[in-house]
Amino acid sequence: MKIAVFGGTFDPVHLGHLIMAEQCREQARVDQVWFVPAARPPHKQDRTLTPFAQRVEMLQVAIAGQPAFRVEEIENERPGLSYTADTLHVLKQRHPGADLHLLVGSDSLRDLPLWREPARIVELASLLVTARTGFAVLPVEELRMLLQMPESIPVRMQVVEIPLIDISSRDLRRRAVEGRSLRYMVPRAVECYVTQHRLYRA
Repeated sequence: MKIAVFGGTFDPVHLGHLIMAEQCREQARVDQVWFVPAARPPHKQDRTLTPFAQRVEMLQVAIAGQPAFRVEEIENERPGLSYTADTLHVLKQRHPGADLHLLVGSDSLRDLPLWREPARIVELASLLVTARTGFAVLPVEELRMLLQMPESIPVRMQVVEIPLIDISSRDLRRRAVEGRSLRYMVPRAVECYVTQHRLYRA
């Protein structure tokens, strides 16, 4: 089974996330896309996140009706910070026959050498890369050089074309704080969830 692993805080999940996931599913011909919300992201320790359970619930209502999508809560089961290399390792242990693909934006791809154990990430999963505004996709050989990967280890990467829709969770949280509309930027069910639970309000 080909599985695309889509990690993030999803605080909140928005239409940009869903478009990215669906285009990766279609173009890379993966069987399933697993949304993996981070429990304790190492790069956001200075910010208070919406509780994990509520971010999971928003994901679940957002992907309802798409049987190829599912929410994987693996990062909440482990102690410590949520590192992609560790998550992929555990997923590979639990699903040894799975062909794992990691969804990353072209901005995150440039930061990959700074992640924990980036070479291990590339060994465990193929990369499905989507272009982000202002960030060209790194060529495979340049990425290999930055990661100092030997030629004997393949760096598997596929570029997925998606509409450049510039929606960010940070902007959505700010809009919610200001009482502004989230309509047409998040699924309607997520918009209702944010309003009902008064998320992101002071």
